[in-house]
Amino acid sequence: MGRWSRAVAAILVRFADVRDGDTVLDVGTGIGSVVDAVTSIAPTSRIVGLDPAAAYVAHAQRTHHSAQTRFIVGDAQCIPLDDHAFDRTLSLLALNFVPDSQRAAAEMTRVTRRGGILASAVWDYGEGMQMLRIFWDAAVALRPADERLDERHMRLCRRGELTALWRSLGLRDVTEETLTIETPFAGFDDYWVPFLQKQGPAGQYVATLSLDDREHLRHELRRRLVGDGPDHAFTLNARVWAARGVIP
Repeated sequence: MGRWSRAVAAILVRFADVRDGDTVLDVGTGIGSVVDAVTSIAPTSRIVGLDPAAAYVAHAQRTHHSAQTRFIVGDAQCIPLDDHAFDRTLSLLALNFVPDSQRAAAEMTRVTRRGGILASAVWDYGEGMQMLRIFWDAAVALRPADERLDERHMRLCRRGELTALWRSLGLRDVTEETLTIETPFAGFDDYWVPFLQKQGPAGQYVATLSLDDREHLRHELRRRLVGDGPDHAFTLNARVWAARGVIP
């Protein structure tokens, strides 16, 4: 998802109204897509990237060398940072994976100053994230019992769910928007091969399949995306639900 998260990150940073000189916390920083976007849009900002995965933090530290940026290993449910320390706290494509998202959102509120902005975005797994919608529709068509694994059932991925979470924390001026990007693929392998890397729910699902079932899924996906003829490039849309609110 890295190449797509970079595109969404810039939109989220603007949606959160990040300004030059702000202190920014990126919760679930991953490879640092939000950090890169903040650095580009508001270059004098001071940024902390937080992620529970030490491997992601190590990668981000190797690839980001600004004195205004640092990365730490930490749990969004118990953020190891001071109260009211940040002007903007953001989370991109991560909050729905936190076991207790309510607790994580409360922690994000705690570390953001009064009048600061909390903003998050998650993929619209139900309809708007076409690359995954096509994947799970094909998987469930072949193995109906696996419908329970479809990412459409993930928390916070439907209209109004993020805003309901923000309002439950007492945030002011809560706003929800959809943010959409295009996801171009050079051909079918450009779409399929990343699923073999065991990343994310879909990649982990592919790893559990027998070789025959995996091949059946590959064939069905290819049929749906490029038909029975020669391979060709194609473009899908990817939509996120984004919500922001002001700390009272």
